[in-house]
Amino acid sequence: MATSIFYATVKKMGWHAMDQKFEALTALYLEDLYVGQRFTSGTYHMDEDRMKAFAAEFDPQPFHLDEAAAQRSIFRGLAASGWHTAAATMRLMVESLPFAGGMAGLGGEIAWPRPTRPGDTLRVESEIIEIVPSRSKPNQGIVIVRSTTLNQHGEHVQAFTAKIIVFKRPVEANSPTMNSSGS
Repeated sequence: MATSIFYATVKKMGWHAMDQKFEALTALYLEDLYVGQRFTSGTYHMDEDRMKAFAAEFDPQPFHLDEAAAQRSIFRGLAASGWHTAAATMRLMVESLPFAGGMAGLGGEIAWPRPTRPGDTLRVESEIIEIVPSRSKPNQGIVIVRSTTLNQHGEHVQAFTAKIIVFKRPVEANSPTMNSSGS
């Protein structure tokens, strides 16, 4: 939780994630993570026009595009594409889990227990559930993160468990080395 509060404070101060100084201050390496560590994102508003535009391009099904058709569907109203919810979740995860080197995924499991609706405001709560150092690549490991996307009512609209490559802090090329006497 402290990491998210720090990150939100830094964002309010006008610093940006692409600023190298900012990234150096907030980037999390494998050594910084622990099982049970939690992160909470900011929010993302699901706008009806953007939902329909996303669906028209990537998931053109009637219950994502047309209110009348959506009313007759299993959703009983307009619903965002699950992939739009996933894309919004990814955005929120990238902002709230500032892994050094980015968030490169190795797969995962996803579920949408209830539809995301126009006007919903989403947030993501993530937890580190496993850390596995790589045996073959000593500079990295795999971190398993369980993320739950919630709407403004606290209802779960997406559950996502992802395997993510996270790097260890790099050894500085110019760091002092010990001489043969140990000093």
